[in-house]
Amino acid sequence: MTNALTETFWDRLDSVQAAMLDAGGGRFVPMAPYADAEAGAIWFITADGTDVAKTAASGGIGKMMIADASANLYADLEGRMHIVDNPEKLSELWSMAASAWFEEGRDDPDIRLVKLTPTTAEIWATDGAAGFVFEIAKAKIADTQPDMGTHGVVNFRAAA
Repeated sequence: MTNALTETFWDRLDSVQAAMLDAGGGRFVPMAPYADAEAGAIWFITADGTDVAKTAASGGIGKMMIADASANLYADLEGRMHIVDNPEKLSELWSMAASAWFEEGRDDPDIRLVKLTPTTAEIWATDGAAGFVFEIAKAKIADTQPDMGTHGVVNFRAAA
């Protein structure tokens, strides 16, 4: 199940527009994650001086929470963060939303590209609202626990 759940995670993460990221034990802040399953990484664009940038500059630990009903994905993830100087990757990820945060646009000197490499995650991949309603009804009739989809803990290093 772990490899299938890992694959499902990466597939569905592409649809997640915002996650909550904690860098270095501070506070969770909303960030736009950019999934890169091939590299086994989640990318973020942030500004110099933020908790995210400071933690990534020191190679610290980041924690990410996902609760996205439209992607049918819920996760509690941890991994190592790093600042990456890669103009090509930044150009690939750059969007209108990212440009709203930086006065000088894509070439703003305060931009920091952060790579979070997940190490572990507890993941719930659900079947969506219709599946949820069906499972609740079925459980009530049969007096059983509802099947809420796939759930498990993934060790990304072992899954790679």
